Amino acid sequence: MAGTGEDPGTGTDAASGATRGPAGGAGSATPSAPRSAAPSGATSPAWRAIGLIWRQETPLLEWAAPAAPAASPTPAAPTSPTLAHATVRTSPLPLGAEPAFTVGADRRCVGVWRAGRRVPCPAGAPVPARTRGAQCATCTALDRSSSIAADTRPDDPRAFAVYLAHHGSVVKVGITAEERGSTRLLEQGALSSTVVSTGTLMAARRSEHLLTTALGLPDRVAAQRKRTARARPGTPGERAAELLATAERVHALPAWPPIGQTPREPHVTDHTTAYGLPPSGLVPTAAVQPLEPGQTVTGRLACRIGSDLYLDTAAGLVLLDTRLLAGWALHPAPGDAAFTAGLEPLDDPREPQALF
Repeated sequence: MAGTGEDPGTGTDAASGATRGPAGGAGSATPSAPRSAAPSGATSPAWRAIGLIWRQETPLLEWAAPAAPAASPTPAAPTSPTLAHATVRTSPLPLGAEPAFTVGADRRCVGVWRAGRRVPCPAGAPVPARTRGAQCATCTALDRSSSIAADTRPDDPRAFAVYLAHHGSVVKVGITAEERGSTRLLEQGALSSTVVSTGTLMAARRSEHLLTTALGLPDRVAAQRKRTARARPGTPGERAAELLATAERVHALPAWPPIGQTPREPHVTDHTTAYGLPPSGLVPTAAVQPLEPGQTVTGRLACRIGSDLYLDTAAGLVLLDTRLLAGWALHPAPGDAAFTAGLEPLDDPREPQALF
């Protein structure tokens, strides 16, 4: 989801629903929800998807009804948005739910997060349909001007944790605000994780850099590598053993932890249950391509992990990157609507690749 950085994705209040539960019945979180991908009251073109967020280990699809665009920013102050906050709603995404929606006429910038709330784009700027980012250049610059990820908020007073995250085929190192708990790990789709130290932000950055240089741990993992690993996620025990072994190497470093960070006894948390990722893994046959106006997406939710949804459809298991939804107005589709969005066939990563 664009614009979250290290800030928690909090909405102003909850929607009454977005999906229908298994076997055509009402989902447990939304007993009277229509079979729709939009929250009730969201049939107006003004309601636009923002993306998938995680709150208390629960995945939610977030929506915004943007405020009326403010006057265009002046050249002297190109990054000052209106102070008004967007009206935000969230829709639950329970396993077995059946989202069904049709894409609206255009895609618009989703704005930025400030102090845990969404500020709409001052210009309501259009965003290219084929990009995964849903921010205009002005909002992107504003987002990065006060961002933990971009190292432009070094004076953040919160406590920060240094974690190890297991992504099935690799262990990475990262940092997150301690108050966010496991939210950052769920946002990135980590299969298991453990915290190795906590302390100040700048000390956390120094610790992260030390672990990348001394142990060769990456500080990021490509989305494609994460998705490939979901075909063979391994067992919680296997992942825990690798994380604990890596944590032991961390604790053995002579220059660790840097001043400002305190070691933590490793405790491994497995996240696959929150996602609904089966031990046997997931192998989608196709991925949804960038959306176009008038296209329809339908299916039954088989898994929610990171920013990805896996849908059981007539075409097989389909991967939907929810970043492609951000900025679009999405309208409820009829119960018998056909899946018309473009699909890109995917190879089975379990099969040996041809060498010639």
